[in-house]
Order: sequence, then structure tokens, then C-alpha cells
Amino acid sequence: MNKKKRRLAVVLAAVTGSAVLVLSGCSGKSEQTEKTLRVGVITYSQDDPFINGLTEELKVQLKAMENKQRRIIVSTKSGNDDQQEQNEKVEEMIDAGCDVLCINLVDRTAPSRIVRMARNEDIPVIFFNREPVREDLMQWEKLYYVGCDAEQSGIMQGEIAAEYINSHPEVDKNEDGKIQYVLLEGEAGHQDAISRTEYSVKTLMKNDVILEKLSYQLADWNRGQAENRMNRLISQYGKEIELVISNNDEMALGAVEAYRTVGYAREDWPVIFGIDGLEDALKAVKAGEMQGSILNDRVDQAKEMAKMAVKLFEGEEFDQENLKEGRYYFSEYQKVDSSNIDEYLSAEEAIAHSEM
Repeated sequence: MNKKKRRLAVVLAAVTGSAVLVLSGCSGKSEQTEKTLRVGVITYSQDDPFINGLTEELKVQLKAMENKQRRIIVSTKSGNDDQQEQNEKVEEMIDAGCDVLCINLVDRTAPSRIVRMARNEDIPVIFFNREPVREDLMQWEKLYYVGCDAEQSGIMQGEIAAEYINSHPEVDKNEDGKIQYVLLEGEAGHQDAISRTEYSVKTLMKNDVILEKLSYQLADWNRGQAENRMNRLISQYGKEIELVISNNDEMALGAVEAYRTVGYAREDWPVIFGIDGLEDALKAVKAGEMQGSILNDRVDQAKEMAKMAVKLFEGEEFDQENLKEGRYYFSEYQKVDSSNIDEYLSAEEAIAHSEM
């Protein structure tokens, strides 16, 4: 069934108020349908605060692009950490008549069915946050990616951690000339986790910080899991831990919660660094519970996705200067620490207000 027939079948089957509105007074493809951009957003999970924030910001940016000639409807679903379920949700979005799909893959190595379904119906796909393998993205000209360079975030995290440690000798609590550290990893095999882990550690060492690894722990990007892992590590190593490097802020905040709970005096806490620039993490930096984060600019990414969705719908050309290989948009990370925390907290409050 081609796209137009599929849409008509879905609309007739639904017989909802909105469907009546679309069909009323028109034969064939209605004027209302021509002016309505339907964007389907399918995330890997509904429990990731960064992804949820990015999705909300995308809605805001798309809403801002509505005008008298163009209405925009956004539908959101979650794959619930199951690629098969996400595939089914994508099929539902296609059957419901979406014009553009924005997909945060569960498994970055398994987009084939999604690509096939979208290609069969000529529906462009903007993958975001979890980058597909290049060969998959290049198999059709209407596939795009919006995100950040994970290597850059690891380098920046290593830089701000090294700068702090080198200017605060008290971090080396046992004065052995080495920094005993633990690392909270996001997800086994995930490209961002691999890159952030590798480059944060390499950058610290490159900046003259001698490291001694106590433990690497997988915590699935999750605050609760990270708190549990840190509770065990604190029981095992006590005050030996001098540095916690986390692949994201949620896990860093789990470490913060573990130290709050154990009741150590603040001077006995390790220094803690995350990635994402979540509001809770920014507040923790302000409070001195974390020493820094790397802002993953969800506003910039949402703006680019919204612009791409509208241009794809309208059949307009992209500004190729902004896209690597004509397919990739990479947003720049930003360093956040005590020197600029007030600026970023103010910006976060403004963003939160705009999303209300």
C-alpha cells in the first residue's frame, strides 16, 4: 500500500474528530492535509531525563515554526529499551500518516527495518542522539543524524577534571601522587560510553594527572543504578576514592546521592564530573557536590531537527555547510564548572520557562 492510500485508510478507520476535520469539505488530498506537517518522535526509553528534555524542546521549536500556512502536529512514543518494540512503534507512526520521523534508536546497529519501512513510504528519517553506523545512514538519501561528537565530550570532561585536580592538590587525599578513581559507564558497547570513557581518561593523563583505577562500573545511564554501584564501591574502598568520572550526569547524580546518604563530611567526598548539563547536575555543581559537567546542547539540537523536519516537508534544500557529508549535524559541547555555573543555571531556567 502506498503512502497516500495508507494514510487514507488510517483516517477512514479512525473516524476521529481530527480525521473529520482533515476530510471535511474536500475530495482527494485535502488542503488541510497539505498544510499539516506530522512529526513522529520515537525515543529509546521514556526514563532518560536528557532525551525527555530534548523531546520537549523539539516540540517547542516545532511549535514556533507554525504559521498561517503550516500547522505542525507532534506525536511521541517510546521503544522502552526494546528494538523490536521500537520498530513496531515506528510502523504505527507510519500508518498514522507521519511525514517525518525523528528516531532515537534503542540499538544503533539495528536500524534496517526502520529504514526499510520509511523508504518504502518515502518518509525522511532524522536519527538523533544515538548515531547509526555510517553504512546504514548512507543507504538512502533521506536519512540524517543530529547529535554531538562523543569524543569531544570525553576530551572536555578530561580537561575540566585535570584543570580542577591540578589546581586543587587536596584532591589527592592520601598524598601518594596518584588519583584513585572509579568510572561509571553508560552502557556496554554504546559508542558514546566507549568514547567518553576512553577520551576522558586519556585527556587526564595527557594533562599530567597520574591515575590509579579502582573500578569501572556499568550503570546503564541510570541514576538509581549508579547510586547502587557507588554504595558498593564506598563499602569496598571507603575514602580511598578521590575521583568519580561519569559518562553522564544521571549517573554522576547517583554518585552524589550515595555520598549524601553515607554521611561523609564534604571534604571526604571525591570530586565528581558528569556529562549532559542537566539542571539537577548544574545545581549540584553550584552546591559544590559536583565539580563540573559538559553541556550537551539540547536546544541547538532541537532547533536543527525542527528546521530539518520543516525543510524536508516543504521540499527545500539544506544548508550543506552545516551538514557533514550532507547527512550529519554535530552540535558543540560546552564546559561547565564553578567559573560559569551561574550563567548556565540562568540559561537553564529560561529554557525551562519556555517549555512550560
